Amino acid sequence: MSLKKELEGKIPEKELEKLSGHFEIIGDIAIVSVPESMETYAKDIACAIIEKRKNVKTVLNKVSKLGGDKRVAGFEIIAGHSTETVHREFGFAYIIDLKQAFFNGKLSFERKRMASMIESGEDVLVPFCGVGPFAIPAASAGARVVAVEMNSDACKSFVRNCKLNKVEENIQIINADASSIPNMLKAEFDRVIIPTPYGMDHFLESISSLVRIGGHVHFYTFKAREQIPELIAKYENMGFEVQFHRRCGNVAPGISRWVFDLKK
Repeated sequence: MSLKKELEGKIPEKELEKLSGHFEIIGDIAIVSVPESMETYAKDIACAIIEKRKNVKTVLNKVSKLGGDKRVAGFEIIAGHSTETVHREFGFAYIIDLKQAFFNGKLSFERKRMASMIESGEDVLVPFCGVGPFAIPAASAGARVVAVEMNSDACKSFVRNCKLNKVEENIQIINADASSIPNMLKAEFDRVIIPTPYGMDHFLESISSLVRIGGHVHFYTFKAREQIPELIAKYENMGFEVQFHRRCGNVAPGISRWVFDLKK
């Protein structure tokens, strides 16, 4: 049964039309966006979600988009007591406080796909690493990982997650702005995984000098479908072979997140 079906009879039909029936689950937290005009029904919405998903302990209302240096959204608790949770996927566990660090549960398949490509002994760089969901599976597969994140709160959770997943020896965490990587690191890497924030496509060019010839880059970007052929040509002109690309979900009308597997 859908969320809107659960709410029929509890919220007037005209008001219910304004509500998206979708919500995101991260650990035992559900995230929903309640329109301002429906704030009086927020508790009803939260109760319906908890009734529908028995594993949910907290419901957060997303009140602002990602922003600031920490790249976190604004949330208010409408049911439950904490914004911290433990999210589990494919045998890994991540401690996250959603008010302090960004986490995208929708990229779980991509994180599994990335880990399946890692060969033991690889040197792997992960900029914009957050609390570690791309870096930790890579380290678990036997890679030597350098992970860079400017949000100090995310780094603190990342340290806890390395211990939780027993990969401390394989990961070096650097609390710094990813834009400083070309000046900060002089090493070369076999693989770079870049979960790029919106509007930072230029980062691929600045990081490409750190990739060994024959090395791989997995680059995430936000584009309309009709832009993809032009983007493939651009990457080829930069000296990459585009081995694979796929859409990883919609983020706005006509705009999707795409991943490109590139070989230098």
